[in-house]
Amino acid sequence: MTGTQVESPDAAEPGQPQPSAATARWRAWLLEGLSERTARHPGPHATPDAEHEGHPWWRVMCLTGVDYFSTLGYQPGIAALAAGLLSPLATLVLIALTLLGALPVYRRVVHESPHGEGSIAMLERLLPWWTGKIFVLILLGFAATDFMITITLSAADAAAHVVENPFAPHWIHGANTWITLFLVAALGAVFLKGFKEAIGIAVVLVCTYLTLNVIVLAVSAWEVLSHPVRIGDWTDAMTAEHSSPLAMVGVALLVFPKLALGMSGFETGVAVMPQVKGDPTDTDVNPAGRVRDTRKLLTTAAVIMSCLLLLSSLATTILIPQEAFKSGGPANGRALAYLAHQHLGEAFGTVYDVATIAILWFAGASALAGLLNLVPRYRPRYGMAPEWTRAVRPLVLVFMVAAVVLTVWFHANVDEQSGAYATGVLVLMLSAAFASAVAVHRRGRRAAVLGFGTITAVLAYTLVTNVIERPDGIRIALIFIVAILVTSFASRVHRAFELRAATVMFDEAAARFVDEAATRGPLRLIANEPQEHSTREYRVKEYSQREQTHIPDGGPVLFLEVFITDSSDFTADLAVHGDEKHGVRRLRVAGATVPNTIAAVLMELRDRTGQVPHAYFNWTEGTPFNHLLRFLVFGDGEVAPVTREVLRRAEPNPERRPRIHVG
Repeated sequence: MTGTQVESPDAAEPGQPQPSAATARWRAWLLEGLSERTARHPGPHATPDAEHEGHPWWRVMCLTGVDYFSTLGYQPGIAALAAGLLSPLATLVLIALTLLGALPVYRRVVHESPHGEGSIAMLERLLPWWTGKIFVLILLGFAATDFMITITLSAADAAAHVVENPFAPHWIHGANTWITLFLVAALGAVFLKGFKEAIGIAVVLVCTYLTLNVIVLAVSAWEVLSHPVRIGDWTDAMTAEHSSPLAMVGVALLVFPKLALGMSGFETGVAVMPQVKGDPTDTDVNPAGRVRDTRKLLTTAAVIMSCLLLLSSLATTILIPQEAFKSGGPANGRALAYLAHQHLGEAFGTVYDVATIAILWFAGASALAGLLNLVPRYRPRYGMAPEWTRAVRPLVLVFMVAAVVLTVWFHANVDEQSGAYATGVLVLMLSAAFASAVAVHRRGRRAAVLGFGTITAVLAYTLVTNVIERPDGIRIALIFIVAILVTSFASRVHRAFELRAATVMFDEAAARFVDEAATRGPLRLIANEPQEHSTREYRVKEYSQREQTHIPDGGPVLFLEVFITDSSDFTADLAVHGDEKHGVRRLRVAGATVPNTIAAVLMELRDRTGQVPHAYFNWTEGTPFNHLLRFLVFGDGEVAPVTREVLRRAEPNPERRPRIHVG
């Protein structure tokens, strides 16, 4: 196989005005890393280099932990606000869904997607053509909701810990929005500077934070056990509110969807898979050790979090008055911090606040890194985003603007953002459960299909309930989805006339045909339909083209035939195969669209032979509008003028541009 890289459409064109030195430096800094074709963006979830050996699973678990475990900063308060005195019962339901639902689903996702692509990639493989692309874009909208709200909600909760600290100066009270905006801006500045892999920081933060939480919960347990009357007061209050234990369970089942953000760490748990070391015998095709250790990671994190959620729910419900959880109350968004200050003193409480602020801020970094890894993996590959979205810094600026808008919209209020957060989490979990059900169905495992189907139904109920009670989440998600769909299709139309080929390769027969024909002058290629033909049909086609477009008599011609594979794809490597059949020599190539593929092959033939090739076409019957739609959707349409337009944009010099002839 031979071939060379097709020239980038972003390369500087001759005759264009040159930018100033300052503009050039700014552009180079902003688009640093644009040449990379895979998602290797800085941050906790960065894809490691090829020589990267990975880390033990328990250390990588801390990357998940900065997102997952940090929810202890606000989850107990949100649970108490949503479920009241029944918060521990609702938390038990949440734990059951976590351990019996979300955990088995994501253990399956790890097996099906061992390189960290997650459930979105599973669904992309399951759904063909444009259906899969559109579904992925919709899921990206929900993922953007999840990760963006993680950034703003975590920063807002960190601001609450700053404001409520007794040592905080009086002038910052009520400045939650400005503190949140400052933390968001600081997060963006770090990523603009260049945020590198930070497992060491994550390990320190998670270990410190979990240790402090265990201390707070142990002291709270001692406080409850040494004053058993508190338990009696709690149970008496529940009995007074609800007529029977069955009614309590029913209410807990109804309100537990509001606690769903307590399951937020599973998507990031899959995203960090490339960081897991695995076994020396692991291969890219079968990373069995990485799959096993990632499953350990997910299971351990889920068990730890389940225990902490239950204990924190009991402690905060029994020890904190219900009015303290309300908006503006001292325990709102910081229930465990409230207990730390109450029972361990202001000094320890301040240490707890600092640790909470740090891990919440780092959770925002984890979410931003997840976005920077997720978005470039799909949209540019679909042709549904400009090439600059492969670079980190422009995306950081876009996400920071969105974070500022969300912060101002929600007034940096933790409670108001929890609905949107839960919506994003639940949709991603629902997609993972559905993808897992389909995956095991294709393997004929009926019991597993029943299990995953049940989990899918439960998650669907949880999602619908959450959306009905807190519609802000779906509104925010719809804004992201509409924005992604509109910009995606606008970009796809705008970029429709690019070459779209990363490389063009010729097999041995194709290379020989080209080299032999080039010895007798410029290459002349007849564009032909790829269906099987007879010798007579090829002869008639060649004769009509020679007559109508005045191909020199006696000169050799090659037939160029394009097979459309998946017209919803955008960029592909082209492999040109040569054969000799029906008395003619054919170059056959598979691509997403006919015109762009032909143009890329012609440009490569020009560079290979040093001569401008000529391509010969017939006009196609039909209206221009219908042909345009066929080109955009199905990849064919009126081939000749579109091929010429692709070549015009790719090669600004008419003297070097391959010639298009139409008969």
